[in-house]
Amino acid sequence: MFDNFKIFDKYITVSLLFAIGRSQIQGIIVDMSLNVSRKKTRQIMVGNVPVGNLAPISVQSMTNTPTADVSATVSQIERLQNAGCEIIRLAVPDSEAAQAISLIKPKISIPLIADIHFDFRLAIAAAQAGADALRINPGNIGGAAKVKAVVDCAKDTGISIRIGVNAGSLEKDILKKYNGVTARAMVDSALRNIELLKSLDFHQIKVSLKASDVARTVEAYRLLSARTDLPLHVGVTEAGSLYSGIVKSALGIGTLLAEGIGDTIRVSLTRDPVEEVRVGYEILKALGIRQRGPEIISCPTCGRCNIELFGIVEQVEEALLSTVSPIKIAIMGCVVNGPGEAREADIGIAGGDGTGILFRKGKVVKKFPQEKLVEVLMAEVEKYERNRSKLAD
Repeated sequence: MFDNFKIFDKYITVSLLFAIGRSQIQGIIVDMSLNVSRKKTRQIMVGNVPVGNLAPISVQSMTNTPTADVSATVSQIERLQNAGCEIIRLAVPDSEAAQAISLIKPKISIPLIADIHFDFRLAIAAAQAGADALRINPGNIGGAAKVKAVVDCAKDTGISIRIGVNAGSLEKDILKKYNGVTARAMVDSALRNIELLKSLDFHQIKVSLKASDVARTVEAYRLLSARTDLPLHVGVTEAGSLYSGIVKSALGIGTLLAEGIGDTIRVSLTRDPVEEVRVGYEILKALGIRQRGPEIISCPTCGRCNIELFGIVEQVEEALLSTVSPIKIAIMGCVVNGPGEAREADIGIAGGDGTGILFRKGKVVKKFPQEKLVEVLMAEVEKYERNRSKLAD
């Protein structure tokens, strides 16, 4: 599932170094990062997940199955839940999809957002079917009266609304005013729609401002954050394939989070959405904001490596996808340098010339046949988790 993901981890790290102010001078990393000080925003609820007011930054994703295919959609959401997804969004392109929400909701354990474009009736149907929140772009719903109908339904069902402003769907008068899509145009659209919802005495609002380029996205969020205390959903839309999507998301989301802007995030990738969740947590982890699951460190390989390290790392990553313990694991390709280079790891393995070793905090504790590297490591992780649970009790 996560082919060559360690390569992509490096893109996240490098991108965040630039985002949070680190530089490399003559090969020496100079740490100029700041402790992240989050902006305190108003809190709303998405189902049972608090968003804003310094609540943990939640990680979202969006299904790519046909929503009306209940079995396939539930199956994908279950995989996302296991990966740590905390809020899921579903496309609602027609009434069949809206009605499917009533069948999907009882089978999942995370809040569900219905994503609506153009047809206000679908927003109402989705809310009545049990959606925990709506994502709408008021600019393409069809006028104030239709927005009011959606807001009235949201009030009746007690759910929140995300105003989702996209660079590709701004109001015509705003596009004319700014001579095209700019960050200020996006903010003006957001402020207009915020005021519309507030004028209807609706305040359970969060906002997103997404463009496909990083600079415009970051500028728009900075401008809006200075103008409102509403919680912000942060992401770079249509970020692209795995390589470009990770780099754009790490730079865009990482920059904003490092500045304290953002209450919930979604990484957009043209991939399995489980990988969006994985990247989201890696960004939060790299910034020291949230820690979920293992941190895997591995060597980039060199001529001394004579094991299939890429495959081993991918196998371990997939096996540990649902593990939540913040354990640091090292997977090294050289028994000579491995333990020393990864002495900070709680648990590590290294292999070469048919022999595998297990080490803890840099000290070798066991030797075994190389073909058992993954087996031995997974057994040690399970032991670590059992001991951690006992201590917690």
